[in-house]
Amino acid sequence: MLNLRDGNQLPQIGFDTFKLKGAQGVNIIQQALKNGYRALDTAVNYENEGSVGKAIRCSSLQREEIFISSKLPGRHHKYKEAVEEIQESLYRTQLDYFDLYLIHWPNPLKDQYVEAWQALIDAQRFGLVRSIGVSNFLPEHLDRLKKETGILPVVNQIELHPYWSQQQQLKYDREHEIATQAWSPLGRANDVLQDPVIKEIAVQHKKTVPQIILRWETQLGVSVIPKSSSTLRQLQNLALFDFELSKAEVAKIIDLDQKNGRTNNQNPAVYQEF
Repeated sequence: MLNLRDGNQLPQIGFDTFKLKGAQGVNIIQQALKNGYRALDTAVNYENEGSVGKAIRCSSLQREEIFISSKLPGRHHKYKEAVEEIQESLYRTQLDYFDLYLIHWPNPLKDQYVEAWQALIDAQRFGLVRSIGVSNFLPEHLDRLKKETGILPVVNQIELHPYWSQQQQLKYDREHEIATQAWSPLGRANDVLQDPVIKEIAVQHKKTVPQIILRWETQLGVSVIPKSSSTLRQLQNLALFDFELSKAEVAKIIDLDQKNGRTNNQNPAVYQEF
């Protein structure tokens, strides 16, 4: 668990539900819960909040045993729309509250993210969400939230993997007591899984390449939300704490960082998602 600045805790390993929809999605999410995951990440734009809620209701777990996150889309950054959309997210999941709610992207060209942030601040005050955060926010966006509302997020969910290690953003987040969570922590299963440096480290530890990458991220103090439909891989992705990478190994993976390492060139300074 990562201790958040607001007194709540963020599980260091969660389960990403992106593209998991309908009955098949419900079954895979249920399987993840049975395999030991206790944090589920969804979003309005994933169009599967209903499936996530159904999987929770079908499980044998109590609501307080599961940490549920969702995200506000760019088309609803206006204050009134944002508050209503958070309520609609709860209605779709059939939950009384979210453990964490995030602004999905800053959409700086639209320039309504401060208004959306004020809506999240009030949603927390109303009891709709327990913790509030952002996703894909750069230091310049976070500085503006602090300047105009006086309140910083407790979580910043960002793209982070060995080819895009985000050391400057991590430093900023740490200095401002913001927990960093990695989406696509395995690089959306791209070339990073074939990287010879990581493969060599995996052989040394008798672990899989995904386990090495996820362990590297957790040792950086990052929360990770990998996704897998396979029971075996789901279990492997949870088995990260019976070994430790050396400082030299951590540094070797950081050195794999690439100048243009983003998976889909989604630069938060200009990228818009509605």
